[in-house]
Amino acid sequence: MVFHDAMYEYKKQLKKGDIKKAYNGLIQYFKNLRSHFNDKYPDFLVSNNIYPGYMDITYFHFFPKSLKPRKLKIVILFIHGTFRFEVWLAGNNKKIQTKYLELFNENNWKKYHLASTTIGVDSILDHILIDSPDFRELDTLTKQIERGTLKFIKDIETFLSKQET
Repeated sequence: MVFHDAMYEYKKQLKKGDIKKAYNGLIQYFKNLRSHFNDKYPDFLVSNNIYPGYMDITYFHFFPKSLKPRKLKIVILFIHGTFRFEVWLAGNNKKIQTKYLELFNENNWKKYHLASTTIGVDSILDHILIDSPDFRELDTLTKQIERGTLKFIKDIETFLSKQET
């Protein structure tokens, strides 16, 4: 599809209103989810904003107290194309990302999907939290995301603590 035709289709879809309503609802949900983590977990340094994306990914990140000294952060994302929520372990920069990617690789850690490279990739580890989420019960959805994220963090903390001994 050429750009002009795609823009014409985009205009038609926006006129219907469903896409705009869904996107705005998703952004509001993410703002609420970010606030939930910020309010409930004061030890997490939660980013002030969400990244709304370009209808590809929407996310926010935070630094659990245990991971911040290592310059590692947790990212909660909605991947638009696959229509799922994921959680990622990421580094502050490529140097940190490479360091921890090598650590997980050297220890043959298979608990979560490990990135194969740092080139063009922002995660070290990633995990699908919810595939094809149900947006009818937002409180339930938030609890599922929270539980999966906390388990992900705990597993990473346990792994890293064993590397220090």
